[in-house]
Amino acid sequence: MSKKYLFALIVWSAALAATGTVADVAQRPLDADTRGATAQGEAEEAAIRRVLEQFRTTRVPLSQAMAIAEHLHDGSRTADISFEASGTPVYRVRTIKNEHVWENVIDANTGSITGKEIASTLKELDREDLAKVVALKWIKQEMADAVQVAERAAAGSALAGGLIRQDGKLNFVIVVASGDHLKEVMLEPPEVGKQGSFRH
Repeated sequence: MSKKYLFALIVWSAALAATGTVADVAQRPLDADTRGATAQGEAEEAAIRRVLEQFRTTRVPLSQAMAIAEHLHDGSRTADISFEASGTPVYRVRTIKNEHVWENVIDANTGSITGKEIASTLKELDREDLAKVVALKWIKQEMADAVQVAERAAAGSALAGGLIRQDGKLNFVIVVASGDHLKEVMLEPPEVGKQGSFRH
């Protein structure tokens, strides 16, 4: 999953414990002191504001968009999903099953599929994405599980999610809209064969 799906501008870290699960939460406040901020920083703030304004008016939550995409191909799993606010608000969802990868665009207000589905195979993915998708096959937890935990931990609604490799470990990364903030929640799934939902 590319950084654009995870709002690469969110790089702050903090820790938050919720419901027995430890989640690393990074936050970018909209009301931060902007003295000395660069034009780029102000542009990022404005972009975040626009995304949040459009996201708040949508009718279809991210979890529903994932379910819609997964039902298109029985037994598929969500590898990544992102909310896009340019023009009509949509979710871009990538699902996988066996050697197949599908990308669909789902209208964030109606839940209908828009545009043409893009189908590919694992062989067509770049090395980094391929490694994440292969690792996802061994993870018991679904993206939907990570989204639920992240929404509780950050007290908001998810608008993007995916996998990222950090310090040699694969983590779910969920971006949550919470008030006037975007929060990035990192969740480490338990190792294969271990019990539990997410790392405590």
